[in-house]
Amino acid sequence: MSRFQGLTVLVTGATGGFGRRTAERFADEGARLVLSDLDESSLTEFASSLQTEVATLAGNVADETLSESLVELAVKRFGSLDIAINNAGVAQSFVKLPQVPSDEARRIIEIDLLGVFYAMKHQIPVMEKQNRANGHGGTIVNIASVAGLAGAPRLSVYAAAKHGVMGLTRSAAAEYASKGIRVNAVCPSYARTNMVGDFVKLAGGREAEAIAELTRGVPMKRVAEIDEVIEVIMFAADPKNSFMTGHALSVDGGITAI
Repeated sequence: MSRFQGLTVLVTGATGGFGRRTAERFADEGARLVLSDLDESSLTEFASSLQTEVATLAGNVADETLSESLVELAVKRFGSLDIAINNAGVAQSFVKLPQVPSDEARRIIEIDLLGVFYAMKHQIPVMEKQNRANGHGGTIVNIASVAGLAGAPRLSVYAAAKHGVMGLTRSAAAEYASKGIRVNAVCPSYARTNMVGDFVKLAGGREAEAIAELTRGVPMKRVAEIDEVIEVIMFAADPKNSFMTGHALSVDGGITAI
């Protein structure tokens, strides 16, 4: 039997690089999916390509009602919420702190930090209720960043938001460790996703120069491939990985080894 057979998995940012591949992997391993992203048409098209039961709801994670509705959808459609992958996020302009527009900073905090807070706020009570009912709580995997573990020059607000995600992750993990809920974070450095493409565009100049700047402090001297990050997400979500909670799983080409 596949390790996620019959489990209900919620994925936000489901049409982006990490989200899309994560959803595909869970579908391949027998999970039922609740997927969300901003663009309803892209979301519907992607869902139709998956060989599993899928429920979708488009919206912005900065709107708390979306998180509430996604959890309700999971329970109504499939009867449970077993795994939540809180993946939706946005990039910031690759500039020094004083050059970050205040409205952009606010948007980053609302999506990258408050979006995760809203998600967990509504996911945790359902998982806690499941644990009381049948001894099976749930697992939350927050997609943070290596920028949430140290300073990130020219990504100050993004780093602040991801540091906040780590604070939420560790705090919730401690609060609910005895309630059948595991909470961990996966912390990639730069990977070959649309977000890295966004960083490159926002930085201006030639792509090769922007990538070189992004990977200057990466001992492996490259960006990650999407599947290299997905392997760690699947590991964190695996029910057999039942004694790990509150961790920041770095997928960073050696950055945090320095």
